[in-house]
Amino acid sequence: MSKFALLFLLVFVSGVFAAIWQHAAFAFVLYELVFFLNPSDRWWGNELPGISYSFVASVLMLSILAMRYKSLSNKSPWLEHPALKWLALMLVSYYLAYLWAKIPQAHDNFTFIFAKLTIIIFVAYKLLDSEKALDYAIWGYVVGCAYIGYLATITGRNSGDRLEGINLPQSGDANDVAAVLVPACSLLLYLVWVSSRKVKALCIVFGAFIANALVLFNSRGAFLGILSSAGLFAMFMIFSRYRQKGQRALAVVVVIMGLAGALYVTDDIFWERMGTLENLESRESGSGRMKFWVAAVDMAVEYPLGMGVGGFNSLASLYLTDEERLGTEFRSVHSLWFQGLTEIGWHGLAFFVFMLWGAYKISRLARKRLLEIGEPTTYFKVLALECALFGFLVTGTFTNQFRTEILYWMVLLVAVAGKVYYLQPLAVERCQNKERGPKSV
Repeated sequence: MSKFALLFLLVFVSGVFAAIWQHAAFAFVLYELVFFLNPSDRWWGNELPGISYSFVASVLMLSILAMRYKSLSNKSPWLEHPALKWLALMLVSYYLAYLWAKIPQAHDNFTFIFAKLTIIIFVAYKLLDSEKALDYAIWGYVVGCAYIGYLATITGRNSGDRLEGINLPQSGDANDVAAVLVPACSLLLYLVWVSSRKVKALCIVFGAFIANALVLFNSRGAFLGILSSAGLFAMFMIFSRYRQKGQRALAVVVVIMGLAGALYVTDDIFWERMGTLENLESRESGSGRMKFWVAAVDMAVEYPLGMGVGGFNSLASLYLTDEERLGTEFRSVHSLWFQGLTEIGWHGLAFFVFMLWGAYKISRLARKRLLEIGEPTTYFKVLALECALFGFLVTGTFTNQFRTEILYWMVLLVAVAGKVYYLQPLAVERCQNKERGPKSV
């Protein structure tokens, strides 16, 4: 058995024991790591016992929740966070859309996957019941991204001007995998700031692998997402009135190091592809994408309840000319917003937007409370999570990411931050006020 297979088994067994004996959050961390390691698609996976490790991790999450349901429910009621309610309505929208889906089998297959994902998000919301649990989940995601960066680095470009073939569950091409890495950038920037010297060095190594992978994947959407998320968070770090002593200097140093590293790992092939972003007349990156979006709106007017998974692709030839489709009969819409619109209709897209707004609203209240109690460092952690989600949404604006699992992970992490730093303290305050009783006149 190879060292990679042995290492995976060690990680998996350690995760199971940690979830049972250390903290319930490790069950979700294990699920994260299995997602990124994805043994069924790695060459060393053939050396492992033939079981579904993601299924085992999911069952572990459910089992831990069942064993500790009472204590976890007291700290993490599902109905308290609006984002979860809207996510549940999105799932209902997918089930209803089966009645008029253009490709029923494809829609039914994904609806089952989305149902499992929704359950995972609901369970993880309860398991991640504290600040420490949230930190575990963030590190699980960052370590997973670093592994993908390492895997990409040792593989190199193997399909023209980009790297293909490093698959993740439900992520089929380079754009999908690159999008998964985008949120890690703002989170690593935060971790570099707050961590010890040794951990800072580790984060820099992680960032180097991830940056090199993004160059190799050569995704324009991911490039825009990184500029948006990491750039926005760096601006907050440097110019926010809530910054701490030495924060601006460290942020400037990290940004300079990041830019220097980016210039080192990028090459002419990368910049040539990114240069096409300036050409709005390009059918591949400019006007072509916009024509797809206009066609999606036309479809949504005619099919306001949605057309199910793959609905846009199946009807593209009726709304786009052969030239606009670049000679291909089936074209993707290339935007998570219009993907959601054409799949589950105007109401489904509205549920998605309300989910994002619900997560942001509670997160914003959490940031406000953290400043009131004098916790500016934690304030920036919540801000980093918001920027991570924002960066993924920017990436998804130009690629089909509406059904990508990491999108809902980011919503989960923002929701958990809102719970830990606002909803839980608010519940404690209400309980204390109730115990004191009404004030005497």
